[in-house]
Amino acid sequence: MTKLTNEKNLRKQIELLFAENRKKAYNYKQVSATLEINSGELKETIIKLLKTLEKEGIIEEIADGKFTALFVSSFIECRMQLTQRGAGFGIPSDGTPDIYIGYEHLNTALNGDIVKINIFNKGKGVERIAGEVVEIIKRHKMEFVGVVQLSANYAFLVCDDAKMYADIYIPIPKLNKAKNGDKAIAKITSWHPNDKNPFGEIMEILGKPGEHQTEMHAIIAEFGFSIKFPEEVEQEAEKIPVKITKEEIAKRQDFRKTLTFTIDPEDAKDFDDAISFKRVKEGVYEIGVHIADVSHYVNVGTKLDDEALHRATSVYLVDRTVPMLPEKLSNGVCSLRPNEEKLTFSAVFTMNDDGDILGYWLGKTVIYSDRRFTYEEAQERIENGKGDVATEINILNDIAKKLKDKRFKNGAVNFETEEVKFKLDENFKPTGIFKKVRKDAHKLIEEFMLLANRTVAEDVFKMGKGEHKRTFVYRVHEHPSDEKLKVFTNFASRFGYSIQTNSAKAIAKSFNDLLVDVEGKPEQNIIQQMAVRSMMKAYYSTKKTSHYGLAFDYYTHFTSPIRRYPDLMAHRLLFSYLHKGKSADENQYEAMCKQSSAMEVQAADAERASIKYKQVEYIKDFVGHEFMGIISGVTEWGMYVEISDYKCEGMVKLASLADDYYEFDANNQWIIGRKTHKKYQLGNQLQVVVKNADIVKRQIDLDIVGNADLVRIQKSTDRKLKGAKRGDRGKKKNEVRKRRR
Repeated sequence: MTKLTNEKNLRKQIELLFAENRKKAYNYKQVSATLEINSGELKETIIKLLKTLEKEGIIEEIADGKFTALFVSSFIECRMQLTQRGAGFGIPSDGTPDIYIGYEHLNTALNGDIVKINIFNKGKGVERIAGEVVEIIKRHKMEFVGVVQLSANYAFLVCDDAKMYADIYIPIPKLNKAKNGDKAIAKITSWHPNDKNPFGEIMEILGKPGEHQTEMHAIIAEFGFSIKFPEEVEQEAEKIPVKITKEEIAKRQDFRKTLTFTIDPEDAKDFDDAISFKRVKEGVYEIGVHIADVSHYVNVGTKLDDEALHRATSVYLVDRTVPMLPEKLSNGVCSLRPNEEKLTFSAVFTMNDDGDILGYWLGKTVIYSDRRFTYEEAQERIENGKGDVATEINILNDIAKKLKDKRFKNGAVNFETEEVKFKLDENFKPTGIFKKVRKDAHKLIEEFMLLANRTVAEDVFKMGKGEHKRTFVYRVHEHPSDEKLKVFTNFASRFGYSIQTNSAKAIAKSFNDLLVDVEGKPEQNIIQQMAVRSMMKAYYSTKKTSHYGLAFDYYTHFTSPIRRYPDLMAHRLLFSYLHKGKSADENQYEAMCKQSSAMEVQAADAERASIKYKQVEYIKDFVGHEFMGIISGVTEWGMYVEISDYKCEGMVKLASLADDYYEFDANNQWIIGRKTHKKYQLGNQLQVVVKNADIVKRQIDLDIVGNADLVRIQKSTDRKLKGAKRGDRGKKKNEVRKRRR
């Protein structure tokens, strides 16, 4: 066996020795002999490592200086979740506790990878379960965005992703014309566990860091999406016929002569849904919710469908949409554009003025949209009652309000949060930030979409009672955990608010009352954000449970198949079951649900990153300016402060606070001064000054007003003290010289 000089490798060899000889005991001399180590210095290192491994609960001392393995002979499959500090956690899929993985035990595992972990026993004084990655089952991604750093004989890609702990080594022949300082995408080509850095090659040059197009393309790539579709996917899309045949129309309910319209944002291009309206008799109406029939055009087993599942969702960035489907479908064939016949899948309701459902029908249809309304145009008709289709829109609005009232009486939670939009100039530079305003026109469409989603889910579930259960795609939102509720209740109490937690309805009512109470107050946004964080995250599953937030026993996503893959799955399954089809393979659909849930999270992260980028770009013009802010997060390295005017979040670093030595108290979730006991906690208002805004890192550095003066005074004092010390040393030297003379 070759001699070892690297402490990290030596540790791995010692761990392997104990793992492979679980029943044997070794002292440091026996370890040295087995590993063929004769160096006295390395033997000292072995003694130190044995003590470290014992402390970590990997081995135990069974006699004086003699150790044996404490490994559990079990392996578990996990998804890796890395921290920005290089360590990570294995997240088991069965809900069991997370497993801590130290940096030295990652063995090239990266954030999001599916891995096999060997679990260590808990040793004395070890508070958490720890383990080591022993196998990479599936890489989450192999391509990373970063900046090229070029030397004479080699290059590295320094990754933007803070959770990517290793730079990618790029051999010169694999640079593919990338230059020093370029932002690029590199693909990992190999990574041996003994290598500190993975090897890779440059796949695409994005441009210069800080430029708009470069940074937006970087965000898209960073979160695993692509603007371009594979050529074979585009080719399949181009072959799709635009014309609707008479034979296809004959198979469907014909709504072309029924008043039909869409209501969407002004800049929308893909129109998933339309509403039809017909008066049946006084106080009774036929209301159709018509959804683009994407399943008619995108067939299972095609390259088009495979790509749609891979993406699983469209992504909405500040300046663009990254679609799930090629443009011919998303903006053309499937989009419910005005004055065009379109194929749809519909939920048609007979309803009265009180919002009661007297009957409904589900099936495929053909429509002709008479009018495209923007939200602003529809809102004008609601507010003044004038204009084309004003009467119909107002009847729909009245019914929508009654549907909403019923939801809230049943225990729905109001999840409205403040969202920001940007005014961009011709160069995409932000010239203003403003809050999105949701009015009745938005809520009208939302209520009828919720009604369709709920009805479809309930109808399919009731088709398959008992032994005839039908596999379906549900949108699941679980009851908030007691732990999260406790954290939020404590947080809200700091502002004088209380939350009742004795029942699901009481929780929902407390949340809704609170969100009304905080409206217009400085703490509104942070309270809303914390309220949302206290809830469980919704996801897709074939396992039917209720949707807590909406207070629905049955819920699915059916109304947006152009931009969400689960809706496309729901269309296919519903159509099959309406025509007496057999239940679909549950395992297959559950796997597709998991893919859709994962990509939904990534899309949301990408959208947030694009917003953060533009916020940083905007605030860069205000370096040196003072703003009122509110503490939105506290950590061991600093506190996050949201600038109230622009909803931009920056950080005040603990190291920058000059009036005391501050520490993070995790139990109380506050930052406290060691001498003054001054506290900074969530929700505190602060006057802050913008120190720096880094567009590339998407980070804003803040300082507390007045602290900068303290820092200057401190530095001045430090300089004087150093000068005084130098003077003292000079005096002492002179005295020594005099004595010597």
